[in-house]
Amino acid sequence: MQAPTATIVAIATPSGAGAIGVIRLSGPEAIAITQQLFKGKNLAEQATHTLHFGHIVVPEYKHLPLSSIPMEGLVDEVVISLFKGPKSYTGEDTIEISCHGSSYILQRVLQLCITVGAELASPGAFTQRAFLNGKMDLTQAEAVADLIASSHKTAHDIAMHQMRGGFSKALQVLRDELIHFAALIELELDFSQEDVAFADRSALIQLIEKIEAHIQPIIQSFKYGNVLKAGIPVAIVGKPNAGKSTLLNALLQEDRAIVSAIAGTTRDTIEEVFAIDGFPFRLIDTAGLRDTEDVIEKIGIEKAKEKMEQARIILYLIDAQEPIHETVFHDIQQYIRTDIPFLICLTKLDLISADKLATWSEYLSSKGLRHIAFAAKTGEGINQVQTTLSTIAQSFTGDTNDLIVTNERHHTALLSAMTALHDVKQGMEQGLSGDLLSLDIRRCLYAIGSITGSIQHDRDILGAIFGKFCIGK
Repeated sequence: MQAPTATIVAIATPSGAGAIGVIRLSGPEAIAITQQLFKGKNLAEQATHTLHFGHIVVPEYKHLPLSSIPMEGLVDEVVISLFKGPKSYTGEDTIEISCHGSSYILQRVLQLCITVGAELASPGAFTQRAFLNGKMDLTQAEAVADLIASSHKTAHDIAMHQMRGGFSKALQVLRDELIHFAALIELELDFSQEDVAFADRSALIQLIEKIEAHIQPIIQSFKYGNVLKAGIPVAIVGKPNAGKSTLLNALLQEDRAIVSAIAGTTRDTIEEVFAIDGFPFRLIDTAGLRDTEDVIEKIGIEKAKEKMEQARIILYLIDAQEPIHETVFHDIQQYIRTDIPFLICLTKLDLISADKLATWSEYLSSKGLRHIAFAAKTGEGINQVQTTLSTIAQSFTGDTNDLIVTNERHHTALLSAMTALHDVKQGMEQGLSGDLLSLDIRRCLYAIGSITGSIQHDRDILGAIFGKFCIGK
């Protein structure tokens, strides 16, 4: 796909008034177009990566001395950032016009740029040009969008790692080795009548197993990668008046949920996202779990059970003032999940004695139930809840330098690569000929290459990818 030749322009800063607003241009005529509006130095004669103060003026007044230009001809004082290709973000000549952040000024400058020859950029057009001009591969380009959208430290770290090429480098090493074997098998086909073997079949099996061992953990990371974008869902469940809404408010440090002594106050789920140590959590306050004849409350309880199924962490709250009895364990047992962290939370710690707490702890430990205790109203023990959630989140993600897939397109391509690798192994076990093995190896190469963009992508695919970006990036 050929790189575009038009010069594009867009506002690169968010809408609304601000101290500074930026207009970005990129393309072969970026400098010439800007020069038609810029009263200051001759930009074409200046060194790349330099800043220049001047004024944006309406073109027909540019020949006049600055003091003689009427008000309708003078738009703003600006600073021009000059980046000459290929040493720029897009690989092309790029100009950034920093002006005052008035929406009127930004729109006026934008329209003047279009009037003198620039085209309005589509979403993601600048990053798409960076990809087409070889400044970054497709995973790095997509990481730019993830970085812009990151709202917490973990998402930021994952996007930064991918944007710096961590994912691409790992895949490229494996792809290069597979290309080597594919070439040897293709060579065998050229000499098929001489019955010459260039590719060591046992070495190929070892390579495939090596690639599978590398790809499988990355595929599995998608399970949590997507969760990290939206926040790790934490279901806060338990009987009515166990303190679920009070805990939600304490963690959020605001009165988000209504708290009362009336059982069944919470009838619908309430969801809020907040971060602990850079990890995002989506707290889900649910209706109290009990038998009821109230039709509306029944619906809320069913929703609570649905949220428990969708959760990655469950906090099961018990009012520590309750009598310790086997019925407590019976109530808990029907909701216990063994596939995700299930944590018993003893609430209202401020209303019980130390002996009662010790008895509760002994009882829950005898049942093999992990537990903590706190008083949400006073804040006692809330830091332990936060620490526990942070520790669990860390176990989900591991080291943020590890490869974590958050992109559905990448995940699908990796699954296709694994299927192709399995077919190659199966084909070798069945003694298939080199030409059939070659087809499966090519399928694997295509799947891996589609992730980084090292294969040809058609315009529709690129449009779908970069169309998710904001305009100006």
